[in-house]
Amino acid sequence: MFDHFVWSVLVAPVLVVGAARVVAGRLRPGAGAAVLAWSAAAAACGAVANLALFSAKAFAEVPAVDAYFGWSRGTVLADTAHVPWVSWASAALLAWCAVSAALVWRRHRRGREVARTLAPLPDDQRIVLVPEDSPDAFAVPGRPGRIVVTSGMRATLTDAQYTALLAHERAHLDGRHHRLVLMADLAGALHPALAWVARRVGYLVERDADEIAAAEVGSRRTVAKAIAAAALAARETPSLGLHLARPGAVPRRVTSLLSPDRRTLLPWAGILPLALAASSLVWTGEAALDFEQLLRAAHQTSLPR
Repeated sequence: MFDHFVWSVLVAPVLVVGAARVVAGRLRPGAGAAVLAWSAAAAACGAVANLALFSAKAFAEVPAVDAYFGWSRGTVLADTAHVPWVSWASAALLAWCAVSAALVWRRHRRGREVARTLAPLPDDQRIVLVPEDSPDAFAVPGRPGRIVVTSGMRATLTDAQYTALLAHERAHLDGRHHRLVLMADLAGALHPALAWVARRVGYLVERDADEIAAAEVGSRRTVAKAIAAAALAARETPSLGLHLARPGAVPRRVTSLLSPDRRTLLPWAGILPLALAASSLVWTGEAALDFEQLLRAAHQTSLPR
């Protein structure tokens, strides 16, 4: 079984990140975000499933468990005798994954709490202006999704920039970008190698919303100015969710709007990270079959002859 651990836990996630780095710039931002998020999610699932299988094997190595289920402990131990540490190390890593994922889920759940506070508003009130001096604006997913803008942010932007901001936030809601970000963030929490993908997906959904907003308002320069103005105004203000001035990549986003990348797009390139992630899932399925066969063999070995 150890070969499955090596591929799905150690090798495949790193290869997925490498492939994602190669193809991310060859896809449109929206497609790139989807490909990277799904690839990372699949790779993370494969890794965690393998950790779960080896954790179950650690459980099966306990003498009292073997005695209860009628398994031969020697047979169970022999499968990974050359790497005796892998089963219990997997159990420890699985516990770490659970804590890490719970922290990410808790952070994303704050957006749902905001959505619940806005639920009493009429469904047709998609834009919520909040009397607050701190400049901020963000999209709140839900049914319906809403855009929250503080009076401080509204006062910062010109009418044209405000229109661009609303178009940007609507693009987040219409594209369900929050789901891609959550998937990628969970994947990054479950496997450290995938943390880069999580950051890249966060950037790509912003770029996708930028491009959609530019097409809607008919001016890339207006959107770029809105991003810069919102970033300058909100740089000291923590925020929730997806929003125009998400920190960390504003200069790159402005540059991309004013000087679009002229590289040739290769839509088929997204197959590479997806295929690598899928191979991890297939290999994990085989690991599950091998584990079942191991337990069967352990049971047969323990039977009196």
